[in-house]
Amino acid sequence: MKAVGYRTPGALDAPDALLDIELPRPAPGARDLLVEVRAVSVNPVDTKVRRRAGADPGTWKVLGWDAAGIVREVGAAVTRFRPGDEVFYAGSLNRQGTNAEFHVVDERIVGRKPSSLDFAQAAALPLTAITAWETLFDRLQVRTPVPGAAPAVVVIGAAGGVGSIAVQLVRQLTDLLVVGTASRAETAAWARELGAHHVVDHAKPLADGIAALGIGAPAFVFSTTATDRHLAAIAELIAPQGRWALIDDPGVVNIAPFKRKSVSTHWEFMFTRPMFDTADIDAQGALLDEVARLVDAGTLRTTVGDHYGTITAANLKRAHALIESGAARGKIVLEGF
Repeated sequence: MKAVGYRTPGALDAPDALLDIELPRPAPGARDLLVEVRAVSVNPVDTKVRRRAGADPGTWKVLGWDAAGIVREVGAAVTRFRPGDEVFYAGSLNRQGTNAEFHVVDERIVGRKPSSLDFAQAAALPLTAITAWETLFDRLQVRTPVPGAAPAVVVIGAAGGVGSIAVQLVRQLTDLLVVGTASRAETAAWARELGAHHVVDHAKPLADGIAALGIGAPAFVFSTTATDRHLAAIAELIAPQGRWALIDDPGVVNIAPFKRKSVSTHWEFMFTRPMFDTADIDAQGALLDEVARLVDAGTLRTTVGDHYGTITAANLKRAHALIESGAARGKIVLEGF
């Protein structure tokens, strides 16, 4: 089967950073689906793994986690799907990625593709939707008020992949005020289009920008990017007893400034359930089924920002480059081989 992979981690400009390769078609295990991949999207995790992790000797490493496709085979213990089903999912760091014609995935972390979306539109959603949903509802518990705080969620990086779905989830599924941050006119407009009530420029002093809105100290902060740069501002702007979460990888997270406000800190990593085969691993499949229902009902929309063509090494390099530039808006998708 066709795939895109590499052997040695490193910079994107290395000649062997990503290559078009041929690999054997994988076989599903007992709880697995064999999916014919129709479309994928690219996430910051793809670029991080490419820079840091290489393949085992004599093998290839295949990146990619988001996928939408068609089930072609099922394992002996599979109960939720059958061949021919259209699905979407975000995979697991423990396994080969989705930048391949065929991919095996545990059925418990798979959802049924929204019927109203094509494969590329659906592939934009799984990883970011799981990340945003788990952060907002499992970690921050935004449906539980913070006494005396402004009923508001600040989404730092509201125009990025995770931010784009987080803004929608808060706006559509809660009564909270949505404050997004963005630094360019086009990304600010994107955040407003997705439902942000206010957009603040995070290239300027963030705490001052939030204070200028006159809404009071917000109960919740969701930091999707540049947490190290905004950490002091988050501690200043958040309400006493507030809750904040991060998903990026700052070198050091000094949470001491949050002590005086009794602010709780939450770190979300959507791969935790599949990596550790947690007792509630099937929550991710159920979550994606709910996302599909909300999309088909018109409540949520896909977050595709750019379509980069077919799934090739050259097109994936372009996608990695845009993500590494920090200028991506929404999600980058690729479709077909």
